[in-house]
Amino acid sequence: MVNRRPTLIAALTLTAAAALTLSACGSDDSSENDNDKIAGADTGGGKSASPSPSESDASGRPKITFPSDAKNVFEYEKTGDAAKDAALADSTLSVNSVDEAIFEASTGTKALGFYNTGKALESSITYVQRYIDGGDSWTGETRYFNYKVTLSGANKAYVTYCSDESKSFIKDRKTNKVDKTPSDDSSYVLYNTSLTKNAEGVWQTSNIASNRGNKACQP
Repeated sequence: MVNRRPTLIAALTLTAAAALTLSACGSDDSSENDNDKIAGADTGGGKSASPSPSESDASGRPKITFPSDAKNVFEYEKTGDAAKDAALADSTLSVNSVDEAIFEASTGTKALGFYNTGKALESSITYVQRYIDGGDSWTGETRYFNYKVTLSGANKAYVTYCSDESKSFIKDRKTNKVDKTPSDDSSYVLYNTSLTKNAEGVWQTSNIASNRGNKACQP
């Protein structure tokens, strides 16, 4: 989508089994040239009750907050499997943490390093810094949907999902001017993510790849 700034998202390496499972989603691991928004903020109405920023400070987890003019809606069905559902929930909080850093204009927020690690954290910092350097934020609503989750052992998960950015726009941080460039097929992004459960039981996003304009995510 042309109203998004370019991003650097780390390439995701899937295990053979997970790659077969997720291939039906149209996964694409080459993302370095994508013009993508990594994601994130409030939970809106949808199929699932994923954790909202106000709920994310329980059990020592950092609270995530957003401005009133920005919202993310996460839509997914709970699987009934405790590990899968925990990975899905923490996946949304990873998304939340990146957008909070954009809104705070800081790569040092507590949640960013809490829900992201490794290459995903590195690329998230790079992505947030581009917003900071450009004097930008964003406004509106981004929808996340078509979630699929696969476990690999006790501490590894793969989550794929789509985003619809057609109702979210870049906003100048100083002037509050909004760039309402009309949306097109590039408003839809497919994400493949790898998560690792750490010693504290948090499913941290450790790697991510994206494909903007993927037909699997378009209406």
